[in-house]
Amino acid sequence: MLLANGAGAADVTLAMDSVAHHYGLRNAEIDVTFTSLSMSYHPADGEPAHTMIRQVKQRGIDYEDLTRVDHLIARILADKESLRSARASILTLFSTGHHRRRWAVTLGWGVMAAGVALMLGGGAWVVGSALVTAMVIDHAQALMTRRRLPTFYQQVAGGAIATIGAVVVALTGVDGIDPSLVVTANIVMLLAGIGFMGALQDALSGFYVTAGARLLEAMLSTAGIIVGVSGGLAAAAVLGVDIGRMDPSPPGLVELALLGVGAGVAAAGFAYASYARVVVLLPVAVVAAGATGLSRVVEELGFGRLWPVGLAAVGVGVVGYAVARRVHVPPLVVVVSAVVPLLPGLTIYRGLSLLGEGGVEASTQGIVAMVTAASIALALAAGVILGEYIAQPLAREARRLERRLSGPRLVGPLRSRPVRHPDS
Repeated sequence: MLLANGAGAADVTLAMDSVAHHYGLRNAEIDVTFTSLSMSYHPADGEPAHTMIRQVKQRGIDYEDLTRVDHLIARILADKESLRSARASILTLFSTGHHRRRWAVTLGWGVMAAGVALMLGGGAWVVGSALVTAMVIDHAQALMTRRRLPTFYQQVAGGAIATIGAVVVALTGVDGIDPSLVVTANIVMLLAGIGFMGALQDALSGFYVTAGARLLEAMLSTAGIIVGVSGGLAAAAVLGVDIGRMDPSPPGLVELALLGVGAGVAAAGFAYASYARVVVLLPVAVVAAGATGLSRVVEELGFGRLWPVGLAAVGVGVVGYAVARRVHVPPLVVVVSAVVPLLPGLTIYRGLSLLGEGGVEASTQGIVAMVTAASIALALAAGVILGEYIAQPLAREARRLERRLSGPRLVGPLRSRPVRHPDS
């Protein structure tokens, strides 16, 4: 359940080893790949080894199950779950459905896309169009999932529907709207479910086979978006509809405020659509707003595009770890949701539109934009993971300091000396 919902191979291996060791199984051999998990134990020389294998048949984003399994592991390691009760708990967890209705999840994806549209400066008409288009995309992908169509085709359909939504907005003829914002918002929605973070974490922790498989899946999903959007742009050109191409301008105070609010709404919408607990939504929104604002301010200072995004991602990793401890969820829930507004949806759309124009100069600019989008995704994942590496030792040192100091004192000794009884 951990591996199927986005946890890294190193985290899954450690969880398996910790639980096995806690229940008395020493020196078990564990192997985790993208599609299977295996554990082998050799009791003694001359005896046959015991091996168990489990296949990962379905993958998705389900932060409710991820959190419940994480809490179960914590209870096991704290001696609050016997082996029998732990088995019953995991079976109950596996067979229990979600408390959140499916229509509420679809609305969550719509709110996420609306937040991205607001973040990019869209008006009420564009925000509403992005919301409706995202809900249509989610409903269509849910139908395709039930038909067991591969993710690639689902992403192609999502990209095509996003472009069709923009074409409909352009055909309405309302003045002062930018249909390209509808496409961009829904590209970000489609990118949000791709596991760049897990792929890079697996590569950095030495699980190269799993990292390669996850990276290939991420590339196929992204390629599906590109195919769908480019096909929609070609159809729009045949129909004579100009969707346009947004060029972001330097933000003022009002634009920066809308950027922060939109980023917060988008991050909270993604977390809600991914079955995260309601108590997580406000902290995620605050972290995402701060990270997006920081990225834009540093970018306007002339540091390019990659370094501001990477710096903001490091901040998300450091702050997200502390926030996750406060709200009692895995850090993955906070950091992945908070970096969603920073995904390069605008850069991908700009690259596709430039490639669609033809010509040597436009094609060159389009290729550069697509390479930049890939670099941004890499910078986001690497920055978040670096932030986690920084945050965890800091948290350990903070706990040690708390144990040394009994509290903030303004008078008297910092430590209490043991009291000796007069008769001793």
